[in-house]
Amino acid sequence: MSAFTPDSELELLFTPGLIPAEVKALLGSDLHMRPLAKTDLSRSHLKVLSVLTSTPDLTEAQYAQAFDRLRSCPDTYFTLVIVARETDQIVGVGSVFLEQKFTRNLGTVGHIEDIAVDKSMQGRKLGLRIINALTGISERMGCYKTILNCSDANVPFYQKCGFEKKENEMARYHSVGSLAATSTTASTIPAVSVPLAVPERLVHTPRL
Repeated sequence: MSAFTPDSELELLFTPGLIPAEVKALLGSDLHMRPLAKTDLSRSHLKVLSVLTSTPDLTEAQYAQAFDRLRSCPDTYFTLVIVARETDQIVGVGSVFLEQKFTRNLGTVGHIEDIAVDKSMQGRKLGLRIINALTGISERMGCYKTILNCSDANVPFYQKCGFEKKENEMARYHSVGSLAATSTTASTIPAVSVPLAVPERLVHTPRL
């Protein structure tokens, strides 16, 4: 059994105080919600994300470099995780990133992405807790709205989280392999083995 690592011993993506205390209080004593840490590769971060889509086989250095890129954009990226205290492993994850607009009096929009819950924890409303925490962060950061994309099958879940169906999602996928070969930014990060064919995006719905 791995010893639980307190927030004070971790390099975190953002200040823990932005996570609404009322949401954390509903988790149960065996779970802890906190910002993503620089060492969370070893705590099954990517394994939990794999319920959504394929995940790359990253080294610790690659993971840390991606983490640093997120943190280099202050008040923009907010990824949080739920950790099982008994194992110090991640069992839930979600992100919200903030988009600066020139409309709406220079307003900001929160975009929720990559909500995932480990199958062993489904049925404990962790998806709902993550959504509520991310929405709370978005609101505290001054966003005038928070939006997300989901499949038709997941609409009822997000309606229970307080969202309403509005308009449609459009997507155009790209061959990231060929783009990375000519990208100056991408060249600073070691190559990662990922499939060139992009599969249809899967969206995971935690059971309520």
